[in-house]
Amino acid sequence: MKNIQLNNNIPILSSELIEKARQELVNIDYPTTKNESWKYTRVTKISKKDFAINENNNISNIDKFKIIKDSINIVFVNGFFSQSLSSENLKTDGLVIETINEKSSKLVGKNVELTNEIFNSLNTVFSTGGVSITIKKNSKIDKPIQIINIISNNNTCASTRNIVVAEENSKAEIVQGFFSETANQTFDNHITEYFLKENASVEITKVQNYADEVYSISTEQVEQEKGSTFTLNTISLEGELIRNNVNVSVIGENCTTNLNGIYASSKSQHIDNHTTIDHIAAHCNSNELYKGIADGKSTIVFNGKVFVRPNAQKINAFQSNANILLSDDASVNSKPELEIYADDVKCSHGSTTGQLDEEAVFYLQARGLSKKSATNLLINAFLMDVVDQIGNEEITSYIDEILETKLNLLK
Repeated sequence: MKNIQLNNNIPILSSELIEKARQELVNIDYPTTKNESWKYTRVTKISKKDFAINENNNISNIDKFKIIKDSINIVFVNGFFSQSLSSENLKTDGLVIETINEKSSKLVGKNVELTNEIFNSLNTVFSTGGVSITIKKNSKIDKPIQIINIISNNNTCASTRNIVVAEENSKAEIVQGFFSETANQTFDNHITEYFLKENASVEITKVQNYADEVYSISTEQVEQEKGSTFTLNTISLEGELIRNNVNVSVIGENCTTNLNGIYASSKSQHIDNHTTIDHIAAHCNSNELYKGIADGKSTIVFNGKVFVRPNAQKINAFQSNANILLSDDASVNSKPELEIYADDVKCSHGSTTGQLDEEAVFYLQARGLSKKSATNLLINAFLMDVVDQIGNEEITSYIDEILETKLNLLK
């Protein structure tokens, strides 16, 4: 990008990590379509704009941004932690929540690649806010932990950096919401690192519902130890450009990894989901299910890669991507991949892209529905098996509502 201006540079990461990222930025080029991992996603729009880091907080109430009503709320505005908007008491049995600072961020960056990764390096240099969440050993957190990220100023660059450690035999649910409020031409660059210890279980639901002129790069870096279960549900609805990077390293046996995604693009939106599951240990299961629709002149990208290493026998890995095109100008680029170096595994992948069944639409119209209502009903049915993967009914009701709003805006 042309420039990121700071009005108050508060380092939250170690000086060594920041310096390493600075050196990368000196030498690295912006990714182009010649880079395999960016083949279908052009990020030159971001590189040509000026952004500022601005601590100004003009948000006074977060009710309309809440996905879960009864939760432990952690709020960031323009990339800065807001104590006044967050829950008054962030302390509960079995849970430690602390703001990240230079001294308490020893695990931060352990698995985040900086070499040839410009957005990781930018986040590392310009991070202004973040939390460290520890779910203590043998603890089950009754309330969901809700992290609300809001951008409220034009031309803002928000860079947050969170870390979640789930200790042995712990269990928690985390909800992340990404929103914008009267903010145009903004850039949200977010990283969360997850460390799941033995038999830990964490389910994350991430909702991206920005305004039209928001560019978002979001990265989840995950490490799973023996017997752990990691579930990530990603719902991408609004934003000019959304790129989700999910990188999971399964280093322990008997783990389960679930990645689910819903996306609905329109106008000139671009939504890109890039996932990697690296099976390093044996006797593990992974499941990926991503479904979405594309309308207008929008573009969808899905690239899911599963590695099965030589010692990772008895792996069950399944990957599915399905898309519906609602207009002749919309496009989908889907590339599920398997790279297998073990011989005793069950792995499969599949991808389908097509249009709505016109006969089904006509059938519903013949029974009194308008064409728009019939179309929306079929789309909801198409997406429902992904929504059903989410265990929290309050979250599924919220998703149903925002999906209905999105679908009603389509032609």
